[in-house]
Amino acid sequence: MGVENMKIEVDCEPDHLKEQTPHRLRFNNRSVEVVDVLDRWLGADHGYFKVRGEDNATYILRHDVASGRWELVMFDRERRSSAG
Repeated sequence: MGVENMKIEVDCEPDHLKEQTPHRLRFNNRSVEVVDVLDRWLGADHGYFKVRGEDNATYILRHDVASGRWELVMFDRERRSSAG
């Protein structure tokens, strides 16, 4: 199953600007702490967040402002080299 538009749960906390910002994601019986918000932007009716998780993966989250629902629209896990 791909992650495109996967429904997830997101816990938020106010950031330094007092805006609600993701700090934990929950999906597929996993919980991932957000360690960095890399980017954020607004669409016509959705807010988007590009975040890095404690698992060193990058996630793009879409927040439907009207319904309050969150979706995972992109996931990219940094591959580690086994050479060394």
